[in-house]
Amino acid sequence: MKYFEIRHGVMHIEDIPLPDIAQRFGTPCYVYSRAALLAAANEYLQVFAGQNALICYAVKANSNLAVLNQFAKLGLGFDIVSGGELARVLVAGGDPTKIVFSGVGKTEAEIEAALRAGIKCFNVESAAELETLAAVAARLEKVAPISFRVNPDVDAKTHPYISTGLKENKFGIPLQDARAIYQRAQRLSSLRIVGIDMHIGSQITEITPFREAAQKLLQLVDALYKDGINLEHIDIGGGLGVRYRDENEPSVAEFAAMCREIFAARRTQLLLEPGRRLVAYAGILLTRLLYLKTGETHDFAITDAAMNDLMRPALYQAWHPIEKVETRVTDDTITRAWNIVGPVCESSDFFAHKRTMALRQGELLVIGAAGAYGMTMSSNYNSRPRICEIMVDGKTATIVRARENIDALFAGEFVLS
Repeated sequence: MKYFEIRHGVMHIEDIPLPDIAQRFGTPCYVYSRAALLAAANEYLQVFAGQNALICYAVKANSNLAVLNQFAKLGLGFDIVSGGELARVLVAGGDPTKIVFSGVGKTEAEIEAALRAGIKCFNVESAAELETLAAVAARLEKVAPISFRVNPDVDAKTHPYISTGLKENKFGIPLQDARAIYQRAQRLSSLRIVGIDMHIGSQITEITPFREAAQKLLQLVDALYKDGINLEHIDIGGGLGVRYRDENEPSVAEFAAMCREIFAARRTQLLLEPGRRLVAYAGILLTRLLYLKTGETHDFAITDAAMNDLMRPALYQAWHPIEKVETRVTDDTITRAWNIVGPVCESSDFFAHKRTMALRQGELLVIGAAGAYGMTMSSNYNSRPRICEIMVDGKTATIVRARENIDALFAGEFVLS
């Protein structure tokens, strides 16, 4: 974690010691490095410079307004999957003409909001959605710009829950059906065909699946050209993986080189939808050890953070790096192979199993690479208020999402009279 380093025995985020963050804002909390966010986004912008490419950040990875605003200032576009994400992007200063709307279940209200906002494109995922979109656009006397998300049936070799490009997945239109549905869209006056889209999964650790899927997509593009359908852009999605433990991490430069090779002869704009790769390394979950509980078969380190704050280990059995904030060892430090767990009443409430660490009650831990799919997947399970988010810029730390209080848990609920 480049922007999180040990100095004089204490972990810092940029120029601030993490104990200072804990003292000022409390724990648990998410802490983000602004420098890390900007560096990740600028890496994409630099390696794709010179190509006709638009980087559309996948909002679902981390939708905090401060994060979105940083990316908007850099000129990034956005990939959204809900009306709520649309509203967030617009409030954060995102350009609606750089927004693409993905997702298999867009409602009429969401479609209408996106049409009124003037987004770049709807990524249509079914024939039924196409008809609804055409009807809503006609009712509003608008023409909806559309792209079809095509399912290339390519194995991304990732966790089955985040694989989206196989024929058994719910996403996209089967490759063999796509040409006919494009022809159907061509006959609808309230629609304008502008592109084609694919997204084969998340946390992909090899370039080969991208290459295979893109080549299948281009065969369809050439067939559509023969039908008189000229596309303005080709969207190859996101999903480039990061290294949580020992995974292979394809470089962005390697990915860009593949894109240059495959799309060099094309005049169409290239769209990319990175999410995790832009934010994962920029964030950590800061938590305090409440209790150490040694047992006959397992030893437990119980933190004040829980699965409702970071769902990935419980949901995907995901591995995250965990480090002590202070390296010092004291007389009350106990070295064990700890199961690091939270207070939620589920045995699935864990962050790690059998991590050998020298721990003491009350000290701070950092759960690393937590900037992606951390806060966005959080909940109020066990009636736990959602935690705060902090953005650090050099020596300055700012709350970018306030910690919920107890009253907020039931502010919208009512008892029967």
